[in-house]
Amino acid sequence: MEIGFVGLGKMGLNMGIRLLRDGHRVVAYDRDAEAVKKAEETGAIGVLSLEEMVGKLSPPRVIWTMVPSGATTEETIRKIAALATKGDTIIDGGNTRFQDDVLLAYELEKQGLHYIDVGTSGGIFGLESGYCLMIGGNAEIIKQCEPIFRSLAAKDGWARVGGHGAGHYAKMIHNGIEYSMMQGYAEGFELMSKSPYQFDLANIATLWMHGSVIRSWLLELAQISLSKGPNLSQLQGYVEDSGEGRWMVLDAIEKNVPVPALTAALFTRFRSRQEAPFSEKMLAALRNAFGGHAVKKKPIP
Repeated sequence: MEIGFVGLGKMGLNMGIRLLRDGHRVVAYDRDAEAVKKAEETGAIGVLSLEEMVGKLSPPRVIWTMVPSGATTEETIRKIAALATKGDTIIDGGNTRFQDDVLLAYELEKQGLHYIDVGTSGGIFGLESGYCLMIGGNAEIIKQCEPIFRSLAAKDGWARVGGHGAGHYAKMIHNGIEYSMMQGYAEGFELMSKSPYQFDLANIATLWMHGSVIRSWLLELAQISLSKGPNLSQLQGYVEDSGEGRWMVLDAIEKNVPVPALTAALFTRFRSRQEAPFSEKMLAALRNAFGGHAVKKKPIP
């Protein structure tokens, strides 16, 4: 097949390479001209505008967007839609909020265009290992794009999970679980680092990957990170979030579903970005006020 690919970042470029390896014709675009050059070096046809991309694809076209979620994704999809012709398909492989997928699909359908949302997992290792693709949209249109999904996915790593929005909903839940798993590993390894046994943490991670009930790819990545520096002194304890964890908490509140592990993991990420949080100063002040307990005061500059 031939496919237009928009967004050549750390995942997008690798996805394009994987498609090229399977013989697909890839027309690649990114706002960064250097990223387009890199795509050309891998065998893609590089273009410097969406207009040029649409012109180099034969209808009915398939165009995959892999750009930051939110306004950037919506703006990009609407620009493509304005250039597309009836019967073209736009695939969003980013992290769009599932409610927005439903609106986009409805909007594009009125123009005679098809929309597929794909929750994409695999990170920078997807180039060699393949991706896990959670796909939402019309079953017939998804079937037409099956060669693309087969080329990108790991063995048995793609499936239509439902209608419009279902792909990104499944990815939202996936990322929420990921937050909780990461937090569990982080807290367990911290406790071991404070134990009296002087554990080789990388060795423990390696051990747990063989027959343990908590073995996982995340644990493999923990082993790699701990091997580079057992105390992780090269890093700051600052953790961002991509948004899906927040959306999952909000969705859980709407549905009255308790998700305490995810919520704690998400809030811990918020705390990691604060230096001397006000709430902890308030705790110190209250403890001093009711019990006369000592407080540590900042030095006067």
